[in-house]
Amino acid sequence: MAKLISIVIPVFNEEKNIPLVFEEVKKTFSACPEYAFEIIFVNDGSSDNSLLQILKLSREDNRVKGLDFSRNFGKEPATSAGCHFARGDAVITLDADLQHPPSLIPKFIELWENGTEVVYTVRKENKGAGWFKKISSKIFYWLFNRVSEVQTESGTTDFRLMDKKVIEVFRKFPERERMFRGMIDWMGYKRQKVEFVADDRVNGRASYSYKKLFQLAINSFTSFSLLPLRLAGYVGVVIIVVSGLLLTVMLITRWFIDPTMFTPIAILGVSNLFLIGVVLISLGFIALYIARIHNEVINRPLYIVRERVNMEIIAR
Repeated sequence: MAKLISIVIPVFNEEKNIPLVFEEVKKTFSACPEYAFEIIFVNDGSSDNSLLQILKLSREDNRVKGLDFSRNFGKEPATSAGCHFARGDAVITLDADLQHPPSLIPKFIELWENGTEVVYTVRKENKGAGWFKKISSKIFYWLFNRVSEVQTESGTTDFRLMDKKVIEVFRKFPERERMFRGMIDWMGYKRQKVEFVADDRVNGRASYSYKKLFQLAINSFTSFSLLPLRLAGYVGVVIIVVSGLLLTVMLITRWFIDPTMFTPIAILGVSNLFLIGVVLISLGFIALYIARIHNEVINRPLYIVRERVNMEIIAR
């Protein structure tokens, strides 16, 4: 019996790209007849005709599956939902905009058959990204690898293959504020890298705004590192030491050298300034973690599926 490969594709306003990526995947697997495949499109609250395209393809080819969210929950929950419902011996996640070339799938499968449990990709070049996005991406990975307990190579993407055993463990992860690739990297397993060049989008514009990227970066830092909390303590210690020395100099100068150099109000102002800085920095970082705790304990579902397309037999 042929091994089944599940292709998970999150979709947000990609109606023009859905047929194209399906044809690319189908063409790729036509050269690998010993493997069966299913494509799970996860419609993340699209406002265009993405769902209609998924429904049309599903009627033409029963290998096309679909999940339709009740609203936009974000790419991370959409990718997770596809993995939750996938039933393949291996799962491959990729974007719908064809910047993740399906032509690399045979290479993924070859590495997987040779014992690799996670095949991940690294962009050597991103032709569709502007200079600001490229620089900010490098800064993010540089910071992330220095503060996080998980090491992630710069330029890594969600375009990756994961063995069934990896996905079974992933399904047990309960957190809601998540970074998909960071969670997979945290799990470990036998890993191997594949490099690629990301071409320009075929149609449309990237829906992942800088605001969403910033939110993802914050979630990544607070998910995989306690440094922000520790940093508040470190900064507090530094400020206390510096302010203590400064106040000592001010008091000694006032009492023994020149009583008119520093007024009591100046001394009080310096003291309050540093103490307020310590409090504000500490509260800011603690608030981030309290917010994460709040999101976890309210225990809302990660996503809501309004409709399933060809998914009845694999519902979990």
